[in-house]
Amino acid sequence: MCLAIPARVVALTGGDNAKVDLGGVRREISLALVEDVAVGDYVIVHVGYALSRLDADEAARTLALFAEAGLDVAGAVGGDPP
Repeated sequence: MCLAIPARVVALTGGDNAKVDLGGVRREISLALVEDVAVGDYVIVHVGYALSRLDADEAARTLALFAEAGLDVAGAVGGDPP
């Protein structure tokens, strides 16, 4: 199963790249598919690419649903492998 996960942009790192944070895990991703992303925005991340932007309320609801389902989304963006 593949998941796209909401993550908050914490830094624009040059070119089409950004650093995102999800539950304390930070990961470099590509913004090549999304325009006008700023620090503080939430993006949907799948296999290292931001697919779209979303608002903070929608990100919080989605992350809450993942947590309720028992999914470790922080591990999915680059935490230690199981």
